[in-house]
Amino acid sequence: MAATPDPASTGVRTLIPARIDRLPWSPFHTRMVVALGVAWILDGLEITVASAVADTLTKPETLNMSSAAVGLLATVYLAGEVVGALFFGSLSDKLGRRNLFMLTLAVYLLGSGLTALTLGNGAGWVVFLYATRFIAGMGIGGEYAAINSAIDELIPARYRGRVDIAVNGTYWAGAVLGTIGTYILLNKMDLALGWRLGFLIGPVLGLVILLVRRHLPESPRWQIMHGRSDAAEKSIAQIEQEVEHGGRSLPPVDEKKAIEVTPAERIGYVALARVLFREYPSRAVLGASLMISQSFLYNAIFFTYTLVLGKFYGVSSEATPIYLIAFAVGNLVGPFALGHLFDTLGRRKMISGTYVVSGVLLAVTAVLFHAGALNALTQTIAWCVIFFFASAGASAGYLTVSEIFPLEVRAKAIAVFFAIAQCFGALGPVIYGALIGTGEHPVRLFVGYLLGAAVMIAGGLVARFLAVDAEGKSLEDIAQPLAAAGRRGRTRAEGASSPFST
Repeated sequence: MAATPDPASTGVRTLIPARIDRLPWSPFHTRMVVALGVAWILDGLEITVASAVADTLTKPETLNMSSAAVGLLATVYLAGEVVGALFFGSLSDKLGRRNLFMLTLAVYLLGSGLTALTLGNGAGWVVFLYATRFIAGMGIGGEYAAINSAIDELIPARYRGRVDIAVNGTYWAGAVLGTIGTYILLNKMDLALGWRLGFLIGPVLGLVILLVRRHLPESPRWQIMHGRSDAAEKSIAQIEQEVEHGGRSLPPVDEKKAIEVTPAERIGYVALARVLFREYPSRAVLGASLMISQSFLYNAIFFTYTLVLGKFYGVSSEATPIYLIAFAVGNLVGPFALGHLFDTLGRRKMISGTYVVSGVLLAVTAVLFHAGALNALTQTIAWCVIFFFASAGASAGYLTVSEIFPLEVRAKAIAVFFAIAQCFGALGPVIYGALIGTGEHPVRLFVGYLLGAAVMIAGGLVARFLAVDAEGKSLEDIAQPLAAAGRRGRTRAEGASSPFST
């Protein structure tokens, strides 16, 4: 492991952030987004496959597990995501984005691939199954922290909002892929083989992407902040050369945009808490509010939608994949259709707007549901419209926590807010499952829908007052690096203590 650079060493004057932000869109950026953005496709695919094969795993010809034991698989996977985000998020800030987005994908490939090798239903094999789901979850959780950091640091500022939102929205492309794949495998093949092949869809895709990622450079921003000036210059030169070979000319760099930094100190989670709540309290509240509200709504609706279709509308379990595809398409289209507006109309208007509009639409749907005015088709259409806006807003939550904190703590900050969101989001299916019950008391679900609407509207109102107007701005202008020499000089002059002091 590389030694920690001396934080007292001489500062380095650099134009690397400005050189990244001046780049026109090029095949390099497209390749990078495809190679890194697959993380969300894999997560959507994994969760959908696990949901689709849940009933299959209870059958005697497969693993003959109880419903409770199968349900625990989802909990173990989500727990793995939280642990992976925190563990690999810390390593990403310490060891670099490229090292981690290679490692986390390899961990996912190992975990999900081994899941398919569960050969029996004895106690040992059940433990093996849970362990592999936890490992797969760790890999995907680590992907969230490492990939969001890398994308934000390599995408020019004027494209960052739409790209980040679109990439996060591709989770639902994974959901569609997982639904179609498992539907074919479970209906056209022997069940004992079909469910195993379902868990291999992701690793096959991931293995191809792993080969593409091998040729991506390290984040020059991360390198320069960690005292690796020569490596940073080599990385940015490689990117610029590839852009120019694509036929694009590069405008001159404004020398006034140079910043001076000193090598970064290592920052643990305790020090991170000091940074978040001492230097950025309103941003910490904003990030937590956006991530918690969207996670609660999504987990509540997504994990119980089949129950609603079955208990209240009489849809058979065999037909529910058709409704899921429609639901997923609505979620996928939203970020792509609305993403550019986050860079043009601005973060504040669009984040608050998507959260509030989705909350209001959910409240209207709740009233229609309570009045008995909906059927399975119109309920699904209502969900598609609601989550057209909610999906863009949820993606903007990830965008927000990845761009409003200093580079040195970016991956760990993403990991912390992701973990917080998952913990609160896990309450959604429990609460809504209890409200749905046997389907005999629709008024309970009506109240649940109003609760979800209130949560989203509250998140939107927080964004209205606390959102950071980050559109078109360099990451260093949004949150000056902790290693910036000018920042440290001001801190010393003002007599303030370092956020890392003990």
